[in-house]
Amino acid sequence: MKLIKFLTTVALTFAFCVSAAASQKIDWFFKSGEANSQPVILGGSQMPKEYGALYMGENGDKTVYLTFDAGYGNENLEKILDILKKHNIKGAFFILPGIIKNSPKTVLRMANEGHLVCNHSTTHGDMSKITNIAEFEKELLGVEAQYKALTGKDMEKFFRPPQGAFSENTLKFCKELGYTPVFWSFAYADWDNQSQMPPKKATELVLSRAHDGMVMLLHPTSKTNAEILEPVILSLQEKGYSFGTLYDLKNA
Repeated sequence: MKLIKFLTTVALTFAFCVSAAASQKIDWFFKSGEANSQPVILGGSQMPKEYGALYMGENGDKTVYLTFDAGYGNENLEKILDILKKHNIKGAFFILPGIIKNSPKTVLRMANEGHLVCNHSTTHGDMSKITNIAEFEKELLGVEAQYKALTGKDMEKFFRPPQGAFSENTLKFCKELGYTPVFWSFAYADWDNQSQMPPKKATELVLSRAHDGMVMLLHPTSKTNAEILEPVILSLQEKGYSFGTLYDLKNA
């Protein structure tokens, strides 16, 4: 009887430890190396790949994947859509309910021009705090319902956790619900419209960090990004890069 109690205690302790580890918050990060070399992602951890997460292509993949986190719309976002249309490049836009409500024409334009319109959650909260799959699904379905009501189309099943905050549970829930988690292998401080990097410096940064299979995260409301996107596209193409979609990366 004592042995059974002991084994039960051990099993419960183990289960608690596993559960605690799965809900531990992880902040996405990468470490750039030499110019134009692939960065080290998440300290070299392969755990996200086990759940089908996308964040960088293979070495030798001379493709850049443009992704945008779009919580709201402005004239800079419209300029970026103009540039993408001019160069026939399809991006992935991770959106929130706010842009659907306040800039419906912009969202319709994204969809109608063939971009992937993807899920960035309903409340833009810390997804690592969610330990219940039903609550997690609610976060995804809320924004999807609003998107479908506007466009008549289903939102793409790609999900980017706000601010790159996630846990192993986040990835598990995505897999169980049929979503592909998407992170990035390049980003820079472009989100604050009141504190923008000078265009020349930003261009040099992007081009020096360009690498095989680059998943670029940009905020399309950034004035600097609207100014540099076209020259960056042209420079990358001159260097032999092409532009692909998240489906290209997923199926590679």
